[in-house]
Amino acid sequence: MGEFDAIRPYADAEVSAVLRRLAADESFLDILTRFRYPRLSKPFSRLLKPLIAHRLRSEFRGIDSVAKLQDRIEPYVDRTIERATDGVTYSGVERLKAGSAYLFLANHRDIVMDPAFVNYAVYHAGLPTPRIAIGDNLLQRPFVSDLMRLNKSFIVHRSLSNRREKLAAFQLLSAYINHSIRSDGESVWIAQAEGRAKDGDDRTDSAILKMFHMSRKDEPFAEVIRDLRLTPVSISYEYDPCDQAKARELYTRATTGGYSKAPGEDDQSIALGITGYKGRVHVSFCPPLTEPAEDAKQLAQEIDRHILGSYRLFPVNYLAYAQWEERDPALAVPDATALFSAEELAGARREWQRRLDACPVEQRPYLILQYANPVRNQYRLKTGLEL
Repeated sequence: MGEFDAIRPYADAEVSAVLRRLAADESFLDILTRFRYPRLSKPFSRLLKPLIAHRLRSEFRGIDSVAKLQDRIEPYVDRTIERATDGVTYSGVERLKAGSAYLFLANHRDIVMDPAFVNYAVYHAGLPTPRIAIGDNLLQRPFVSDLMRLNKSFIVHRSLSNRREKLAAFQLLSAYINHSIRSDGESVWIAQAEGRAKDGDDRTDSAILKMFHMSRKDEPFAEVIRDLRLTPVSISYEYDPCDQAKARELYTRATTGGYSKAPGEDDQSIALGITGYKGRVHVSFCPPLTEPAEDAKQLAQEIDRHILGSYRLFPVNYLAYAQWEERDPALAVPDATALFSAEELAGARREWQRRLDACPVEQRPYLILQYANPVRNQYRLKTGLEL
């Protein structure tokens, strides 16, 4: 068994066997049947599942590498993005050089779509897609683990409770990320903090930056970060399909002191995040850090300045900020009417009001917060204030 076998993505030699396993997985077939035939899946499940399995085997025929699988899947990904967005734009991708591997450190709003949009930008720029860090809490069913590891995902063990086991897991993760970039020449995508930023306040956890250094502690911290070509990435969604659920969770935490996920809640978030309406999406690749700070906390602040400063603000962000009771009067935030056309603003007002109306009154401050925070952060940066 190789050093990284427990967490690494599947290799090309494993692809065919995993695809055969997926085509026979009852849970996977059941989900596909419900998705493809929502009305017929219950009464005719036993008849439909063999048809789905046959279709899968046909689709998988001849696929014996990860690259071939991604090429086959890409039209479906593009179609899903086209249906659920009003367009995806990206900037800074021209800075990425063919033959170089990067450590993409991104803000985290959606479980699946954050790395998917980075993949989308990189793939269409003709560059290899990165390997993706994903928490083991999302891989509780074997077919989900198979699907993610086929798509270049590697596992981050977050569910460990023993301190020694956690330390060993982070050491292995650090070694794998360094090995991927330095030895394999494969880029890596990882979120700037564990869990999604449900309040719209994108902040880098310095513990993640320390983890990158764990397997190379005999080398200077800044040198390791520079060697990994750490590249901040800022992903901006005009509308978050999961904003209502996030508002509910924030409200529950504020009023009860905690929040327990219902069974299947992660699955619902994944599905809604993929298929739900997002408006426009922008992915900004910031310059790789060539002179990183020597200290993890200072580096986290530096990365935050890149990610928050590159976040694309949409009309809805300004509309939410104008309604936010905690907005900062010291910040010179212009009114949305000064920045956007009347037509664009009218459409944003309709969509924003629809979302407010769908949100229980007591939870609305937490919905507003999600869209207002990026405005406050960016204008604090512009004013030279501390974040």
